[in-house]
Amino acid sequence: MPPKTVVFACVHNAGRSQIAAAFFSSLADPSRARAVSAGTEPAGSVHAVVVDAMRDVGIDLSGASPRLLARELVSGAHLLVTMGCGENCPAVPGLSMEDWDFEDPKGQPIEKVRAIRDEIRARVADLVARLGCEKACPGSETSGRGRSSG
Repeated sequence: MPPKTVVFACVHNAGRSQIAAAFFSSLADPSRARAVSAGTEPAGSVHAVVVDAMRDVGIDLSGASPRLLARELVSGAHLLVTMGCGENCPAVPGLSMEDWDFEDPKGQPIEKVRAIRDEIRARVADLVARLGCEKACPGSETSGRGRSSG
């Protein structure tokens, strides 16, 4: 069975949807689910402050590029998650949708972008759990030997 595809979309694909897709990819088992992100009006690059905020948590978005939300991209997708893009959010007939209303990180100070990032991470973790596509816990085959408890 092919992995489920979750599409994260916002207007410019330069902030919220990039953050969400990156967290989804880090939390989900790639054999069970994958994420893509796109925008209805893609920007030229991911916001520098978003790249910095994600670097803080060990995720490198410096090579990420905004892309257009095209029909081919959502074809066969399991879920479309729009990220607070209001009336600019796409509607795709026959595709399950959720709208997550997060503030746009564009032009925000790094502290605010970190808060938005953390809210998105929590929401993505919940989605990964709801879809049942979590990565196996490292060392879960063992009884926990060799892992620090503190």
